Amino acid sequence: MHTRLSPEFADTSEGQEAAAIIKNCVHCGFCNATCPTYQLLGDELDGPRGRIYLIKQALEGAEVTRSTQQHLDRCLTCLNCQTTCPSGVDYGHLVEIGRQLVEARVERPPIDKAARWLLKEGLTSPLFGTAMRLGQAVRPLLPRVLKDKVPSRAKKPRATVRAKGGAAAGQERTVLMLQGCVQPSMMPNIDEAAARVLKMAGIRTVYAGGAGCCGALRAHLNDRAGALANMRRNIDAWMPLLARHDVTAIVSTASACGLALKDYAHALADDAAYAEKARRVSSAARDLSELLADLVPALKHRVRADKPVRSAFHSPCTLQHGQRLRDSVETHLRALGFDITAASEESHLCCGSAGTYSILQPDLATRLRDRKLANLAKLKPHTILSANVGCIQHLQAGTATRVMHWIELLDEALA
Repeated sequence: MHTRLSPEFADTSEGQEAAAIIKNCVHCGFCNATCPTYQLLGDELDGPRGRIYLIKQALEGAEVTRSTQQHLDRCLTCLNCQTTCPSGVDYGHLVEIGRQLVEARVERPPIDKAARWLLKEGLTSPLFGTAMRLGQAVRPLLPRVLKDKVPSRAKKPRATVRAKGGAAAGQERTVLMLQGCVQPSMMPNIDEAAARVLKMAGIRTVYAGGAGCCGALRAHLNDRAGALANMRRNIDAWMPLLARHDVTAIVSTASACGLALKDYAHALADDAAYAEKARRVSSAARDLSELLADLVPALKHRVRADKPVRSAFHSPCTLQHGQRLRDSVETHLRALGFDITAASEESHLCCGSAGTYSILQPDLATRLRDRKLANLAKLKPHTILSANVGCIQHLQAGTATRVMHWIELLDEALA
């Protein structure tokens, strides 16, 4: 599909990148068959092919409207379409460019603008932890829409194993762990469980002071400058640790953050001061599940021999479509003796969480969540497992079945 870039975009890197991506699209429509919003709404403009046309028209100088913005807003950025596309269209980066273009030309309603500002500033603020604790204290009194976003107060985690000195005897590997913005306050036990499990496998966990949100949250809210600032701050915090010979990877327990780290090289490719450092971070980034191959032989004889409970695994879109890490969690947990399976129906579809999407698009997000839970319920699981904090909380709000990170299940089973 050829794009005639208007003069204002002809000499920009964003315009040229978008045109190159659109050129690969052959209009086949396979993407619509796996697009969650197209499945729900049946509107061509709420599917990837239609959104590509909208972005193409904008790049060619056509008028963009609030309607254009809404169609792009309704995209979950689940990247299911990229998995399906036979032509290799890089839709994820294209829709990001398209949203930035439209954001600069269409004024949002005041309420919409205020909500987005509160999300990007509030969720990344140092005060978020205080706000979360307050919300948990008064959770029974909160309206349903807020209660669904505030998890019950976590049980006090077991002793932390965050080490600040040298590696313990026999522990030759060290990984740098990303804490992120909301997870330490919402679900602190995930990283605590990961550190305990890794320690049992002889892998030490360290944290870099000064690091914070990976940048994905601001990027998804069209604050590109803020997202890049988050990335540069993290790079500055991590580079001294990455220079150490014993630090082998930057590990994220949230698949959305892991995907963001792997995209640092692309996001900062035009930044002369940070491009090479960003490539170093992206090459070192690992989702926690990528360590499972090493964990299985180290932990196989330490998992309690209790009768395993039946678990259903929901693979986040950022894991299966973004990072293209499929079946790894299920395969390796089964090797450790766990009874775990994924839904046989629509396991590729998004649960509706998608970062702040469930807050900004609650109707569509709830419909997708209930659809996902209905498919998982067919497995009659005792627990539902996932790999991303947003998915876990979003799913938990719609079911009485316990939803947890897969590393928490492994942590609980280790003697």
